[in-house]
Amino acid sequence: MKLWDKGFKVDKAIEAFTIGNDNVLDLELAPFDVLGTMAHITMLAEVGLLEKKELPKLKKELKKIYITALKGLFTIEPGVEDVHSQVEMLLTKAMGDAGKKVHAARSRNDQVLVDLKLYGRAKTIEIATLTQKLFDAFIKQSETHKNVLLPGYTHLQVAMPSSFGLWFGAYAESLSDDMEMLATAYKMTNQNPLGSAAGYGSSFPIKRKLTTQLLGFEDLHYNVVYAQMTRGKTEKTVAAAMASLASTLGKFAADACLYMSQNFSFITLPKEFTTGSSIMPHKKNPDVFELLRSKCNAMQAVQFELAMMTGNLTSGYFRDLQLLKEKYIYLFKEMKACLEMALLMVPNIGVKKDILKDDKYVYLFSVEEVNRRATKGLPFRDAYKQVGIEIEEGNFNPERTVKHTHEGSIGNLCNKEIQRKMKNARAKINGAAVDKAIQKLLKV
Repeated sequence: MKLWDKGFKVDKAIEAFTIGNDNVLDLELAPFDVLGTMAHITMLAEVGLLEKKELPKLKKELKKIYITALKGLFTIEPGVEDVHSQVEMLLTKAMGDAGKKVHAARSRNDQVLVDLKLYGRAKTIEIATLTQKLFDAFIKQSETHKNVLLPGYTHLQVAMPSSFGLWFGAYAESLSDDMEMLATAYKMTNQNPLGSAAGYGSSFPIKRKLTTQLLGFEDLHYNVVYAQMTRGKTEKTVAAAMASLASTLGKFAADACLYMSQNFSFITLPKEFTTGSSIMPHKKNPDVFELLRSKCNAMQAVQFELAMMTGNLTSGYFRDLQLLKEKYIYLFKEMKACLEMALLMVPNIGVKKDILKDDKYVYLFSVEEVNRRATKGLPFRDAYKQVGIEIEEGNFNPERTVKHTHEGSIGNLCNKEIQRKMKNARAKINGAAVDKAIQKLLKV
């Protein structure tokens, strides 16, 4: 079945090529397609394009399909082109002519648009929730180990004293900025394109603000041409937010791989969180962090793939846009898996104490010594030269103490302030309001 069927057969090779992997990918969109249809037919009944007595029966059938989809039991039958065709076919089988009315004032273009908006919104909320949990794990580790010093590096050369509190806290604050990016992506997904039809609206007297309300969207994509233009733009916006988050996770994973090596030996993992070697019995490899690093690198590339796939398109719909779906769905699935794995790993990281007692870290305290002498009245440049000469001559013997008091330093982590930043960013992603609207829509 095809929604555009006009009575002639399409060449099988052409059909296979144009449908591609949609009949598999669309299974992910099935619950959202049902929700979009529920809102649409409610509006159709409101404007007189559907008999009011038909609405409860149609909604009841749609709810059955919705539950089936949530359970992962929804299927697209052989010969059926996509999720939209399958849902309409099921409604027509169950309801006869009433099922044939549900596509009035719609095109597959805005149907898939609203599906992707609803899907992206739901998955962004899911990613935001996991990001918040990971943030909390980093904050907890930061507070637990705030007094344990750690060597800081620039150019992978010993630089200045840091701390595990500072290190864990850095990734917590990075996640707070990532949450701001997610909030922007969420805002992009939380606008209603339904009713734009093929991109030029409809002569039917539809009420687009009503479907906006029914689906829990914050606002409407008003201009129908622009509503269609958001396909691709929405995916790229989400991909940019995911890239920001992936950058944070990937950098942390790279740190963890380095810090677990015997040459550093700053952190440990429970043995059950590592893998071994087929010939080296001593090995405890950080495979999870290595895979996280690589997966996060790959996720950062998706925004550029999407840009290349859409960069030369004019306004209006093109079949090119169909190919974005696979990248989009992959991105959410991969990010969810990476966040869940990071949530398992981070709370179980153990830290090594008294690292800085090793003589190879003596130069970590060169800046502290320069600052100490400058505090006593010696001009900074003179203090710098004195310490430099002592180091070159092998006479450097500093006090191995650290006293930092300014905001965001070893002695003043400002974790409460970082938590405030995260709270403000997270508040912009209001999953509760969305859930309330969807639950109301599902009532039959």
